[in-house]
Amino acid sequence: MTPPTWKLIDTTLREGEQFAKASFRTEDKLEIARALDTFGVEYVEVTSPAASPQSQRDATLLVKLGLGARVITHSRCVLDDVKAALDTGVRGIGLLFATSRILRESSHGKSTQQIIDAMGPPIELALRAGVEVRFSAEDAFRSEVADLLAVYRAADALGVHRVGIADTVGIATPRQVFVLVREIRHAVRCDIGFHGHNDTGCAIANAYEAISAGATHVDVSVLGIGERVGITPVGGFVARMFSLEPQAVAERYRLGQLRELERLVARVTGVDIPFNNYVTGETAYSHKAGMHLKAMMSNPGSYEIIPPEAFGLTRRLIIGSRLTGRHAIAYRAREMGITFGESELKAITRRIKELADAGELSEEQIDEVLRDWVTA
Repeated sequence: MTPPTWKLIDTTLREGEQFAKASFRTEDKLEIARALDTFGVEYVEVTSPAASPQSQRDATLLVKLGLGARVITHSRCVLDDVKAALDTGVRGIGLLFATSRILRESSHGKSTQQIIDAMGPPIELALRAGVEVRFSAEDAFRSEVADLLAVYRAADALGVHRVGIADTVGIATPRQVFVLVREIRHAVRCDIGFHGHNDTGCAIANAYEAISAGATHVDVSVLGIGERVGITPVGGFVARMFSLEPQAVAERYRLGQLRELERLVARVTGVDIPFNNYVTGETAYSHKAGMHLKAMMSNPGSYEIIPPEAFGLTRRLIIGSRLTGRHAIAYRAREMGITFGESELKAITRRIKELADAGELSEEQIDEVLRDWVTA
């Protein structure tokens, strides 16, 4: 089995710290980093050590955990930030410059050529230190393509290991992502990373299209937490890729750890896991309609593209609703060692539907109806 060509950069401890409800303590960061490493992400990205004294202390402690994942950081493209990062011992530094006209004017005020001139010394310092270096264009999808290609070619010529394409405001469509990544793939020799925000609900699709077009790395966070509505969620992206290359993804990541990883971040941030969360949501493997139940009892793959067992989960067949069918009732009866004729089964199903009109029946209530029918 050929391993996937893409790698996960989990940025829960960087982008996720920008989430409105996040206020990570040092012990929280250490626990989350260990859980991410257990899950199997290739990179753990942390807040810039230049952000605050505690950020620098935390980064140093995270490096000392000795994780299998690379601990990297994300910093402004300035010498002082690079020096602060190197002092912590991180194995990689991601440097960024805003390249869109709107952010150039409202942020750093530099022209494209001034960006190219300014990014040289910080990149060269990081490369001399022997760490992995990424140069990222912030707000890439509101930038002129010519400007993007100019800064990416300059970064590639300096020797960066990866260029990053950031959909900073979540404006990109999947088609736009594919086209831009493909064009950048033809322009540079280094790896390409994609960072996509989810403001318009396209983060997972955009990340997938980036990989399809030649990107090698995808930024994700647990539950998708991050600035505003967040970024590509690790669970959703892994689910997308598992559906396409299940064996390879299952061999790389400990999928059974996903639910606990999400519960950890939900607890630390004080949020609930959405009922319809990718794979791990409360209703993710619930089946209710009679037609669905019939098919599921014959072949679970009828209505599941990802088997719950792959993620250490179980499915739930809801047979006590007004939408149930006689096949579901017969299935439950057989589990109890009871067999009904076709006419009886139709009558029992009608009775259960009548009762369910007043509210969904529990499995115990269904069993009671079946037993009463036998003894009546």
